[in-house]
Amino acid sequence: MYLCSYLQNQTEKYGVLTADQQKVIDLVSAERELFSNPLLPSSLNEAISNPTSQDRLREVYQKVVENENLDDTPIKDIELLAPIIKPNRNIFCLGINYREHAYEFEKTTDASKAIPNDPIVFSKLPTTVIGPNQPILSHSQVTSELDYEGEFAIIIGKEGTYIPKEDAFDYIFGYTIINDVTARDLQRKHKQWLLGKGLDSFGPMGPYIVTKDQLQDPQNLSLRTKVNGEIRQNSNTELLIFDIPTIIETLSKGITLKPGDIIATGTPKGVGMGFEPPKFLKPGDIVEIEIEGIGVLKNHVI
Repeated sequence: MYLCSYLQNQTEKYGVLTADQQKVIDLVSAERELFSNPLLPSSLNEAISNPTSQDRLREVYQKVVENENLDDTPIKDIELLAPIIKPNRNIFCLGINYREHAYEFEKTTDASKAIPNDPIVFSKLPTTVIGPNQPILSHSQVTSELDYEGEFAIIIGKEGTYIPKEDAFDYIFGYTIINDVTARDLQRKHKQWLLGKGLDSFGPMGPYIVTKDQLQDPQNLSLRTKVNGEIRQNSNTELLIFDIPTIIETLSKGITLKPGDIIATGTPKGVGMGFEPPKFLKPGDIVEIEIEGIGVLKNHVI
């Protein structure tokens, strides 16, 4: 399933893309038409956060696939929102999780100094989240070093604590794209990264959540980031220093992961701070992050 949240006639809805990915079917309306006992909640976040609702999502989808007479709406006629509009908790984020980015971040080619021995974890506030085509605020009052970070993100689908690596994929609902927008000067100034990573609009997400059954190998997906059409990042999720099972095992050691939790897995080489001179974002810039099998997340800076 390719799931999305969207705005239609000033009403928030969520739905599933048709096979050609050109139209969306409202899942709540479809359920009412196809089932005598509607169970789906009003938001995709609530649906993912509840195992019973997850099961109903899959049931509705199967009926949708079998039924050609349901109403659908062209993607061009809706406004896509972040698939999880209001996350339940902070977004879990991995820092310095691609080898070449570690070198550019630490400004050294010495692996002993650049490559972390254990995952580096921080978080982004729920208020960072915006959807596709929504504006990234430049926050010029507090930063002059606005940067982008294209990232592959995991959506947790089942509650778990102390999850072993071999079971990690059983706890995943699906995947999406996140732009881990960063104020580099605030990141340096405050040492810990909450402020540098946590300003309003610093978490563009979308365009869809792709359920895990749709991606044959999430650890081998191309990732590209463009700024104003120029390719800045060009990598693959197979190059993660700490892979998906390691990330989930690490985070769940003493922290209960819950359905709807979001994990951003880190960014590859090519961020603005890595260039000489740096290529920081400015108002008017357009950032596009494309991950194989998921889509393109596009936002502009104001």
